[in-house]
Amino acid sequence: MVRIKERYLLVNIIYPPDATKSSAAKVPGFVVQHQPTLERVTPRALLEAIRTQVGLLFGDSGLGALEGNLSVKYLSLATSTFILRCHRAHYQILWSALTFMDHVPAKDGRPCIFRVVRVSGTIRKAEEEAIRQARRLILAAKEQASSGSQISQTLRFEQDESMLDVVDDGSDLDNATNEDEV
Repeated sequence: MVRIKERYLLVNIIYPPDATKSSAAKVPGFVVQHQPTLERVTPRALLEAIRTQVGLLFGDSGLGALEGNLSVKYLSLATSTFILRCHRAHYQILWSALTFMDHVPAKDGRPCIFRVVRVSGTIRKAEEEAIRQARRLILAAKEQASSGSQISQTLRFEQDESMLDVVDDGSDLDNATNEDEV
């Protein structure tokens, strides 16, 4: 029996700040960018928009490559996050189509950016990254409320930390170096 290899893409919908609204409301930029999706986006509408974009970029060849295995495994309008599943050999086609999409796939959808956060071989790792990202945003919002304008530095530091896969507590690192020396 042959195992079908798949890739799971964790994607965020990012809303660019509107100059007229953000200056009047004094809302931090990260809150504006990571706001919930208000439009009634369904997995079917999302897939149709992706297929349309793939057709524009890659023609029938791209549509044929993605047609059999493309599906939405998770969609959260509250966090503006979704997970897509596709065949391993064609995830770059899907990623590039998402990069060129610029509106929420709904009637009169807002301008947005589809940002691929993680590409994984298992849905479990994609879900773990989604949870980790939501925790970072909650902590950053709490810190913003208590301290002030240092939110962008906190988010950048935590993003760099997640890219390096650094252990959060750091206590294991000290013990490991001491054990190696002994």
